[in-house]
Amino acid sequence: MIVLMKADYKPTIGLEIHAELKTQTKMFCDSKNDPNETRPNVNICPICMGHPGTLPTINREAVRHVLRVGMAVGGEIADFTEFDRKNYFYPDIPKGYQISQYKYPLVKGGSISGISLSRIHLEEDTARSTHENGDYSLIDYNRAGLPLMELVTEPVLTSAKESVAFARELQLLLQYLEAGEANMEKGEMRVEANVSISSDKTLGTKVEVKNLNSFRAVERAIDYEIRRQSELMEKGEEVVQETRGWDESKGVTFSQRFKEEAEDYRYFPEPDLPKLSLREVPEFSREALSQGLPELPWQKRVRLKEYFGLKDEDVEMFVRSNDWSGYFEKVAAILSGNKKALALSTNYITSDYAGLVQRARKETSLVKIEPKDFAELMIMAEKDEISSRGAKDILKIMFEKGGRPQEIAKAEGLFQKSDESELGKTVESVIQKNKDVASDFKAGKPAALQYLIGQAMKETKGAANPQVLKKLFEKALS
Repeated sequence: MIVLMKADYKPTIGLEIHAELKTQTKMFCDSKNDPNETRPNVNICPICMGHPGTLPTINREAVRHVLRVGMAVGGEIADFTEFDRKNYFYPDIPKGYQISQYKYPLVKGGSISGISLSRIHLEEDTARSTHENGDYSLIDYNRAGLPLMELVTEPVLTSAKESVAFARELQLLLQYLEAGEANMEKGEMRVEANVSISSDKTLGTKVEVKNLNSFRAVERAIDYEIRRQSELMEKGEEVVQETRGWDESKGVTFSQRFKEEAEDYRYFPEPDLPKLSLREVPEFSREALSQGLPELPWQKRVRLKEYFGLKDEDVEMFVRSNDWSGYFEKVAAILSGNKKALALSTNYITSDYAGLVQRARKETSLVKIEPKDFAELMIMAEKDEISSRGAKDILKIMFEKGGRPQEIAKAEGLFQKSDESELGKTVESVIQKNKDVASDFKAGKPAALQYLIGQAMKETKGAANPQVLKKLFEKALS
């Protein structure tokens, strides 16, 4: 979508992203954290249902997840933190307040993809509400109390595309750290965008857009909101600070309520939870946290590009799939030193093999073809023992039926013929059958040569080496 607006209007965007964390139990109780549970209201207990007299307990693993995210983004890890009550009444909060963090977040600062972060804190999720045709609502409390990380960026993003790219990178980071799956289609990651526009260096009136549950929705909603605010300003009307929802079917934002300020939530320290002095917990030290970090997405991009010389689109595929990148690196280890075969393997993995997996509608479990067999196939192609068409055919057979590439090539007659004396007979036969085309080539029409090579490939059922054919045709017609 192209956003049309006055040239001197500058969009300013800040994101608030909530991501459910991968833990065995909920944030403050021992009810199961199971995002795949389909039965409503089975993973609940008196604590997450807010029964009087119950006492919460902090989930240690959830705290560790957030601190590791903080380390990965280069943020400042808190020495001291506490939880707060965020007071508001809504059916998805059975206690009448949410346990969150206000003054002392677990992480301050840091950046992802050059986008500065304000804070990262920890809170509990709300229940899931389902609205049935406007007649009534159903509430599933399985989600109530799940550990929820909230990451807030500084208002430094300037477009919808940049915002989506940031959200995708955060999703990748959470998956690499095994802190959460962050599947937006399951509601495990939700994005809220604060959007404003201005015609000078001051920030405009901020509008918060909620209910963004897909990357497509994030991009469309931000683009729409920029356009809506621009049109208001063009007409001399005021942009109102408010919270707006996103209607996916209509492709528009709509007013929900005037934006609350922090004072409206009446934050105060949670009296039922202890203050945390993180420096006293050995596993929360910067040294312990940094030692447990894996290779991060941006680090992997640099390594794949610099070490293997891959194209950007291939790098991105491998960064976004550990299955594919792991397979590629096993093949690369076998082909070490053979640059041509390695380049071939990249192309065949990202296009042909990935296409076979996709068409079979299988999970990317790549054990169908062992890396050593795939590497052997690439070496055969690199040595011109088989044609590119033959390599594709062998790969398909290996995927569907199994087998070793050498054996398949022999059984299917796919080894490439390069014997000049044998192919010379084919060349003579093709010239005799296509005398007019041969004359065209002699008259200076290079396209005629490709036709003759094609006919020779047809006669040999694709087994001839096209480079040898080219050489023989040029010699015969010189």
